[in-house]
Amino acid sequence: MTTRFVLQNVKMIDGKAADIVVENRKIAGIFPPGTGVGGKIINFKNKVYVSSGWIDMHVHAFPEFDPYGDDMDEIGYKTGVTTIIDAGSTGADRVCDLAIHTKRSKTNVFAFLNVSRIGLKQIDELSNLSWLDEEELKKAVMENKDFIIGLKARISKSVVGSNGIEPLKIARKFSESTALPLMVHIGSGPPNINDVLDVLEENDIITHYLNGKSNNLFDKSGKPLPNFLDAIKRGVHLDVGHGNASFSFKTAEQAKESGIRFNTISTDIYRKNRLYGPVYSMANVLTKFLYLGYSLKEVIEAVTVNAASWLNKPALGRISAGDLANLTLFSVEDEAIDLLDSEGEKRKADQRIVVKGVVINGEYIEC
Repeated sequence: MTTRFVLQNVKMIDGKAADIVVENRKIAGIFPPGTGVGGKIINFKNKVYVSSGWIDMHVHAFPEFDPYGDDMDEIGYKTGVTTIIDAGSTGADRVCDLAIHTKRSKTNVFAFLNVSRIGLKQIDELSNLSWLDEEELKKAVMENKDFIIGLKARISKSVVGSNGIEPLKIARKFSESTALPLMVHIGSGPPNINDVLDVLEENDIITHYLNGKSNNLFDKSGKPLPNFLDAIKRGVHLDVGHGNASFSFKTAEQAKESGIRFNTISTDIYRKNRLYGPVYSMANVLTKFLYLGYSLKEVIEAVTVNAASWLNKPALGRISAGDLANLTLFSVEDEAIDLLDSEGEKRKADQRIVVKGVVINGEYIEC
């Protein structure tokens, strides 16, 4: 049975109006406004933007773990995000269970594999080096090679315990043996942030790069650390990873003033910070970057083009005839909103991003 519908009079990110026709789950074509025909017509009256489906590079979507877990669709398509990347909730012991959960969700899901086999079953998962089992990790990667897109190491004091930088050195070895990049969570030291930076290579990801902790990437005057600048030159990718404790307006302003730009904006969302803040949703996090003075184009590209490029899945970051239809529909409303960072600091913005709907693998769903 042929299914066809038209997203009529939507705005592209450049502000130009268009009709997008979806047929049999794929984008059939992009046409001048008012000219798309056939099937159900959904008229957005040039009041709603469309982008390729938003990609969240850092979520926690294994529902069986607490506190770092949630339902995939609650943090996925229901919030306008069509693709989520679980950021190391599971290690080799449970990643197959995570993969099973994806089969029950509409949202597209990939994963970073925690370098600790126990994953977030405990939140000090790198405090015991025997949990960093290379053979079990390589076996898990081979069994889930279409699902696992990288390795995750949480390198902060509460996670590594007395092991310092050693778990990251082991993670580097795992990265080399699997040819998978590392996403590295940074936070309170020890280890010292400079020691962490020295281990990172091209295509690795620093997540939480705008955290406000004392062990962060900027000196006391707000200037980026020399080792941080060197890491950027090497091609290390900068990801926001807002989370409960990892986004500071002050640090974000220092970064912007220094010309340090995000590659991707992610939420580090899970049940608690979705329901009670300060994250709430991807739209709320993106609104914070509009408030900081970034353009709508920069903000949306961070969760579409840039994320798809890192994933080496360019079709996820474009709107093009013949591609599977994954789209996010949203508006930018001129209304006041109170914004909260992870330090408890409040800011008042006069614009907010509001999700209106998604097309998820060819299915239109109003949000």
